[in-house]
Amino acid sequence: MLRGISRLISPSLIKVLMEMGHGDEIVFADGNFPAASHAERLVSCDGHQISDLLEAILPLFPLDEYVSHPATLMKVVEGDTVRTPIWNHYQNLLQKYTEVVEPFDYVERFAFYERAKKAYAIVATGENALYANIILRKGIISPPLKE
Repeated sequence: MLRGISRLISPSLIKVLMEMGHGDEIVFADGNFPAASHAERLVSCDGHQISDLLEAILPLFPLDEYVSHPATLMKVVEGDTVRTPIWNHYQNLLQKYTEVVEPFDYVERFAFYERAKKAYAIVATGENALYANIILRKGIISPPLKE
């Protein structure tokens, strides 16, 4: 255990977050996502909800401020009547930790899967909300300004 780091962040998750560089992407996958078959690096966070994990990592994890949308969501499949209230929760969390006004890009389901295959890692969660998958693009930590 370390001070200041949420107990939700496992050693394998902190390792992946630390290894990632500017522009690398990480997928937080809901329980329905084919994480194991799509991941080059798989981090298991079974039993945890994505919003709880985001709340834990976002204070530590800079989002890419050089792109218009540092986060990507899977579009609802046409004709599907599912509501996505979790997206509003994600919006609130991301606005808490970034200056980006509209952080989300929306990608068609199979394009999302292809992008996930190229991500640095996929975090498999116990999230049960539908269309809860989210991709985050890592930014940079700016050095402190000299006085």
